[in-house]
Amino acid sequence: MRPPQMLDELRRMSARVGRNILLVQGAGGNSSVKDGDVLWVKASGTWLADAEDKEIFVPVALSAARAALMHGDERVPLAPNAGTTLRASIETSLHALMPQRIVLHVHSVNTIAWAVRTDARDEFARRLDGLAWRYLDYHHPGLPLARAVSEAIAQDTVDVLILGNHGLVVGAATCDAAEALVAEVEQRLALEQRGAPAADHDALRTICAGTNYRLPRDPRGHDIATDRYSRAIATSGSLYPDHVVFLGPGLPILEHREKLSVMIAQTTANGLPPPVALLVPDLGSLIREDASDGAEAMLSCLALVTCRLPLTARVNYLTAESEHALLNWDAERYRQQLTADR
Repeated sequence: MRPPQMLDELRRMSARVGRNILLVQGAGGNSSVKDGDVLWVKASGTWLADAEDKEIFVPVALSAARAALMHGDERVPLAPNAGTTLRASIETSLHALMPQRIVLHVHSVNTIAWAVRTDARDEFARRLDGLAWRYLDYHHPGLPLARAVSEAIAQDTVDVLILGNHGLVVGAATCDAAEALVAEVEQRLALEQRGAPAADHDALRTICAGTNYRLPRDPRGHDIATDRYSRAIATSGSLYPDHVVFLGPGLPILEHREKLSVMIAQTTANGLPPPVALLVPDLGSLIREDASDGAEAMLSCLALVTCRLPLTARVNYLTAESEHALLNWDAERYRQQLTADR
């Protein structure tokens, strides 16, 4: 199957967006271009940042994708002669539904920092005035979200979708226009970043000595632990899907004077896996030695989101049911495995 010329433009734009941690973290986010009855969409588990170096886009029959949505089928088959073993993105139905030729979905930290708040509706209305936008409450990624999008776009022309506890979707005629629209929304929703005290690297190395934990590669990951407000937000629940998928629900705390080895032993004795990451109050964060690049990116993302939430914000967390659905979803297990193999 011959890719359309605009796919090259999509690759370049996707790589630029994917390398910006303020917009995309790890395997999060996706993009697509429509070419007749073929939808070229990012493959599940691949990274937008790799768009120029790897074949991350797969062809899907657009009419088949829309028909699958109507019949409640979450798995969208690839177009004939696709020539790949990759799966289409979890959000393929969303891309198929949006009428614009280019669709770009990002997990921008400024958007998320607003979209997790219960008191953000008036601010969205003020800051996004003049844009064709809609806000949707949180829906499980895939089919439930696609159905909600279908209802939203059936009522009016929508170029910008704010997804509660999830992120941002834009649709445009060209890649440049889609990228520019994301930039405009980001500018309108920009939030000041709260500073955090520096981490104590020596103390953290002492704590994790003899364990399979280490310091995160990105020093920003420590800010969740050293800033007490960010720490309170991060340990009160899960804010968005990719956090749950790559780090697990919430984030545990290593209490004062508690030994890390003892905490891990107690966790495993209760039949639970050791946490992917944990917080040491006022000192910094620790992450498992075998943590994927995706987990590293999500720790940084959480720091970037929580430091943008004002102290007065009323936060809406994912429910236990939503966390369970994400953790027991085959599509997310597949995405985790591809990230681990990257």
